[in-house]
Amino acid sequence: MESFIVQCLSWLLTLGYPGIAIALMVEVIPSELVLAYGGYMVSKGHIHFTGAVVAGIIGGTIAQLFLYWLGRYGGRSFLEKYGKYIMISKKHMDLAEKWFEHNGVSVIFTARFIPIVRHAISIPAGIAKMSLIRFTLYTMLAMIPWSILFLYIGLKLGKNWQHIHTAAKIYTLPLSIGAGFFLVCYCLLLVWKKRNHA
Repeated sequence: MESFIVQCLSWLLTLGYPGIAIALMVEVIPSELVLAYGGYMVSKGHIHFTGAVVAGIIGGTIAQLFLYWLGRYGGRSFLEKYGKYIMISKKHMDLAEKWFEHNGVSVIFTARFIPIVRHAISIPAGIAKMSLIRFTLYTMLAMIPWSILFLYIGLKLGKNWQHIHTAAKIYTLPLSIGAGFFLVCYCLLLVWKKRNHA
């Protein structure tokens, strides 16, 4: 499996920046690996860091827009039936829906840094018919630090880019905790506002 992923990434990255965007759009390979390999390509001098970041933002945003449109026009029943083909399980959707219901649109940004939820959060946003402009903006803003982080780690790892998950833990764990803390504070703030306006 690892050799297959490496072969796919090698082929895609021969396309340069479009290759990064396409790999992220298709989402067959985890975005962390795609961006880490992109960082490795930067270290080899084949592409530039800034261009890779832009490609990461574009590809990652389009991938989430695809899930948003599936949620908006396909609905829950469609995704329960066909979600497995895009690696979205019913468990992922249930969890993402709960997060979206409790935290509203703010979760579109923060959930990108939380495992499991980040892959499915765009679906309930589409089902709820969240503003497309707002959704796109929040998704792009979240993709900026995500792309920079994994490209940078891949750049530093160089030929050892495949160890991205181990190397990234020092960064992703605090991000996940911080995102979760922000959402808890946001929920408490909403509850406090409702009580004061009651």
